[in-house]
Amino acid sequence: MLKQRIITALILLPIALCGFFLLEGSNFALFIGLVVTLGAWEWARLAGFTAQAARVGFAVIVALLLFCLHLLPDLAPWVLAAAVVWWAAATFLVLTFPESASRWSSTAAKLVIGLLILLPAWQGLVMIKAMALGNWLIMAVMVLVWGADIGAYFSGRKFGKRKLAPKVSPGKSWEGVFGGLVLSLLITLVVGIVRGWSAGEMVAALAGAAVVVLISVVGDLTESMFKRQAGIKDSSNLLPGHGGVLDRIDSLTAAIPVFAVLLWMAAS
Repeated sequence: MLKQRIITALILLPIALCGFFLLEGSNFALFIGLVVTLGAWEWARLAGFTAQAARVGFAVIVALLLFCLHLLPDLAPWVLAAAVVWWAAATFLVLTFPESASRWSSTAAKLVIGLLILLPAWQGLVMIKAMALGNWLIMAVMVLVWGADIGAYFSGRKFGKRKLAPKVSPGKSWEGVFGGLVLSLLITLVVGIVRGWSAGEMVAALAGAAVVVLISVVGDLTESMFKRQAGIKDSSNLLPGHGGVLDRIDSLTAAIPVFAVLLWMAAS
């Protein structure tokens, strides 16, 4: 399993980095769109579709919606606003699972939720990419999430006692969340010192980083909640040793649109 994970990571990492940082404009949107479309194919399984035709059909619908969003960039604020509302609601649903399942257990509800997760993630990345220092900002949100994951792993193993959401993901603890948050904030602090941010900029950056990290945890738990309700371990087996696409980007689907909104607010 470890060998598979390493081989898959070594193949995917250069592809991902080239796609994120070398492609521009429509090519970048298409690259991210392909990833999101694969995620839609996986999400259809979480929604209850077992037939391949139905799963492909949902993926095609998502691809068409992404194309429409690409043609209608003025819809971006509305898409991102919908994401903020959804992730606030998702926090409540995760914390009250399994009782909350009655609110979203229908196939129709799960398909709509899939759109609220996938479309804003694409929109957020496209919006960030178009900003000044877009590549660095994309790297920033990824480092925040990766830092939170690494910090959570080690602090959770060392100090983890209080379960975060035992009915959703029994392995996660509050100590892990705090450890991941501290590491991400330390990274933000170092970047701010190196770049010479003012006190006000530093406070705003630390507050924004905290929001992004905490919502990334919700993104992770949300996919776990849907997988648990569907009775499956991985979203797919597309990535040997890693599960599916959604298993790798679940935290980012929440962090990216929220990060994009915070950047937009800071620039306003």
